[in-house]
Amino acid sequence: MAEIVVFVTTSSEEEASKIARELVEQRLVACANILGRVRSVFSWEGKVADEQEALMVLKTQDHRFDKLSHKIKELHSYSVPEIIAIPISKGLPEYLQWVRNMTDSDPPARR
Repeated sequence: MAEIVVFVTTSSEEEASKIARELVEQRLVACANILGRVRSVFSWEGKVADEQEALMVLKTQDHRFDKLSHKIKELHSYSVPEIIAIPISKGLPEYLQWVRNMTDSDPPARR
């Protein structure tokens, strides 16, 4: 198994926080960093857009990606959210082990 970093932009820090909390609670990610007020310039529906967004940097394992991207799409306000994964080639072994420990299984069922 390999660890990955996943980048996701959202419409606001509030949306990012809501999504991040759900992803951590469901053990789909070990950690979510939220960088507020990033400027995004992109082409969408034939026009160039220039908007303020928030960026989430998520740490997880590659085998969690499909379930993670499905959950993000379910929670996200965009019809086509940015969900991009990059492999982690090196990292502090203890940190990478923590990522694995936090994302190795689904959380216990809620009562």
